[in-house]
Amino acid sequence: MLEEDMEVAIKVVVVGNGAVGKSSMIQRYCKGIFTKDYKKTIGVDFLERQILVNDEEVRLMLWDTAGQEEFDAITKAYYRGAQACVLVFSTTDRESFQAIDSWREKVEAEVGDIPTVLVQNKIDLLEETVIKNEEAEALAKRLKLRFYRASVKEDLNVNEVFKYLAEKYLQRLKQQTAEETEVVHTTSNKIGVFNTTSSNVHNQSSSNGREVITLRPNKQRTKKNKNPFGSCILL
Repeated sequence: MLEEDMEVAIKVVVVGNGAVGKSSMIQRYCKGIFTKDYKKTIGVDFLERQILVNDEEVRLMLWDTAGQEEFDAITKAYYRGAQACVLVFSTTDRESFQAIDSWREKVEAEVGDIPTVLVQNKIDLLEETVIKNEEAEALAKRLKLRFYRASVKEDLNVNEVFKYLAEKYLQRLKQQTAEETEVVHTTSNKIGVFNTTSSNVHNQSSSNGREVITLRPNKQRTKKNKNPFGSCILL
């Protein structure tokens, strides 16, 4: 469990060619609505939704990015700071499928490796498909991504996409926190003040194989001068 007073907020970018259903997916997930009318996203749009994942409250901030090249300069700026990504292509648009590699490269160029899923939208139109199942599965396998076939219109697998990303991000966050804690613990074990006088340093081997350094006072100095400040010299 994370600290109770810490809010987990995840910035998710949804990317892909125009008209593959990115805006509809976000609208469906955040507002529970679907519209058949296509309206081109100008630059970026933003919606959010609060969910519960493994007893953790998570706020998903979903960024809808334009799929047209003329908006690249704008949308790339909004990739920065993203913590998860949805790559979307359409069942009825082969170019959108072929562009997935390019979209992933654009996101990785800005934010590196983040939790990502591959989504084939509009599977309610399978009779019009221009992409073979084997092709889509091969792409997901090559990119090493979780693959979802979804229908925003039928509200199929939309929730699952974002739930998976939230779980994946939380898993990575906890792993990172554990690693940072281990580094701090290891470093703290190495901190100490050592008397480098050879006669006063005794090395021993402990039962766990680690070297133990025993520090002892300089007997000659303490015997000669009982004043604790006697060995100090003011410059």
